Amino acid sequence: MSDARRQRVARAAGLLRGQVRAPFAASAGTLVLLWASLTPSLMPRTALFQALLSGLCMLAGYAAGALAGWLVRSCGGRLAGRARMVAWRALAVAGGVGSLVALGFSLRWENEVRGLVEVDRVGPGHLVLTVLLSAVLFVLLLALSRAIRALGRVIGRFVGRYLPPAASTVIGGLLAAALVYALAVDVGGNRLLGALDSSFATINDELRTDVPAPTAPELTAGPASDQDWDDLGRQGRIFVANAPTAADIDAFISETQAPAKQPVRAYVGAGPEGVHIREEALAAAAELEALGGFERAVINVATGTGRGWVNENQAQALEFMWGGDTATVSLQYSYFPSWMSFVLDRQRSQDAGRALFDAVYARWLEIPEPERPLLVVSGESLGSFGGEAAFSGAQDLATRTDGALFVGPTADNELWSRFTEEREQGTPQVLPVLDGGETVRFADEPADWERPGAWEGTRIGYLQHANDPITWWSPDVAWDRPDWLAEERGRDVSPNVRWIPGVTMLQLGVDQFSANSVPGGQGHQFGTAPVFAWAAILPPPGWTDQRTAELAEVIRARRSIG
Repeated sequence: MSDARRQRVARAAGLLRGQVRAPFAASAGTLVLLWASLTPSLMPRTALFQALLSGLCMLAGYAAGALAGWLVRSCGGRLAGRARMVAWRALAVAGGVGSLVALGFSLRWENEVRGLVEVDRVGPGHLVLTVLLSAVLFVLLLALSRAIRALGRVIGRFVGRYLPPAASTVIGGLLAAALVYALAVDVGGNRLLGALDSSFATINDELRTDVPAPTAPELTAGPASDQDWDDLGRQGRIFVANAPTAADIDAFISETQAPAKQPVRAYVGAGPEGVHIREEALAAAAELEALGGFERAVINVATGTGRGWVNENQAQALEFMWGGDTATVSLQYSYFPSWMSFVLDRQRSQDAGRALFDAVYARWLEIPEPERPLLVVSGESLGSFGGEAAFSGAQDLATRTDGALFVGPTADNELWSRFTEEREQGTPQVLPVLDGGETVRFADEPADWERPGAWEGTRIGYLQHANDPITWWSPDVAWDRPDWLAEERGRDVSPNVRWIPGVTMLQLGVDQFSANSVPGGQGHQFGTAPVFAWAAILPPPGWTDQRTAELAEVIRARRSIG
C-alpha cells in the first residue's frame, strides 16, 4: 500500500473514531434522558413511537451533557488519567445495569397503561424492537446535528479572519443554524406545504363516498339545496350521507311522540382559493334556511375539524333525541387533517367558528322570539377550539345560545383554559367546578354532569378525558408541572406518571399519535359519551335516563359511511 493511500485510510479511520467517540458528560446525559423517556405517560406506545420519543430524548440529553461538559472544561475542570478511566468504567456499568432495569420497568409500565385503556399487552419483543429503532434514530439525529456543527465550524473559520476566535465560533454556529432553518422551513417547508395543500385538495375532491347525492329536500345537495354534491368535499359528503332518516328515528322514538321528521343537515364545502371564510359562512346560513332549518325545534351550529369532519355521535344524539326536529349546519374551512390545520393555521378554525355562528345567529334574530328554535353550538377537538371563538365568556354563551357541547378541548382553547384556571379551590384540573356549576360544567363520565347539583338555565358542557394528551399537551409542560400531575391522578391515568422537565412535554406530544387508536371512553375517543352529554345539556320534555341508555345503544349499533 502506498504512503498516500495509508494516509487516506488513517484520515478516514480518524474521522470514524471522531464520529463514534462521545464526551463523558454527553454520554451520561444521553443515558439519563433515555431512562426518563421510558417512564409512562397517558397513552400506550408502539415500538416505533417509543423509539421516536427515546431518540429525541437521547439527543436532548447528549446536547445538555455536552454543554455541561464544555462549561466545566472552560472553568478548568477535566477528567484525566486514572480518574477518567474509573469514571468511564463506572458509567459503563451504571449504563448497562441501569438500562436493563429501566427497560424492565418500562415494559411493566407500558402494560399497566395498556390495561387501563383496555388494549393488548406487549412482551419482550416490544423492547427488542424499541432498542433497535431507538439506536438507529439516535445515530441519524446525532449525525445530522454533527453535520450542522461542522457547517458552523466552517463558517466560523471564515468569520474568524475578521473577528476574535470566541466571537467567530458563536457567530458561525448561529449562522449555520439560521441557514439550516431557512433551507428546512422557508424553502423546503414552503414547498412541502404547497405540495401537501395540493395533495389534500386532490384527496378532498377525488375520494368520494360510494353513495349518490341525497334525494331528501332536507339535506344539502338534495332537491332544495343550492350546493352541488361534488363541491362538498369528502367529509361533507360523508356528513350528509350519514344523516338518519325519519324511518330510522321512528323506530326508536316513543309511541307517545309525534312522527319523526327527516333531520336537516346543511353543509358548505371549502370554496376555491380566495373565497373568504365569511362568504362560506353566509352561504352555510343561506343553505340552512333553504332546507327549512330555521323552522326546526333545535339548530346545532357545529364547527368541524380542519377538513370538515363532524362527530356523528354528537349530531345524531340530538337528532334522535328530538325526533328529527333538528337542523345541523357546518362548513369546511381547510383541506388539512385536524392536527396539521391546528399546527399550520389554527386561526382559520377560530375564524370559521366565529363566522358560522354569527351568520346563523343574525338570521335567527330575525325570527319572532316566540317562534325561534333552540340554538346550540358544538365542536370536537379543533372544532371546539374554533366553536368557542364566537363567544367572549360563559355569560355570552348563556345569553346567545340555549346550550353548548365542546368535546375533547385542546389546551389552547381560550375559554376552556380560562374556565379551568378560574375553577373553585380544591377541585382538580381534570374535573373542575366553576361557579358552583351554575352554567359551565366538565365531565369525564356521564355521572359527572350531575355534579355539584341542579343545573338550571343555559347549560354549557365540556366533555374531556383525564388521559387525553390532546387536552393536556402544552409547551408550558416543558418547564412547569401542570396541576393534573400535582393532584390525584384522574380516571385511568397511571399513578406512576411523573412530571419530568422537558421529557413530559415530548411524551404527551408522542401520545397524541395514539390518542385516536384506543377504545371509546379513552384518550381522544369519546364513543357514545356525547349522547349522555346532550341528554344532560338539552333533553326534550319527558326525557329519561333509561331513554338515554337506549339511545346510546342505538347509536353504538349504527354503522356510519366513511
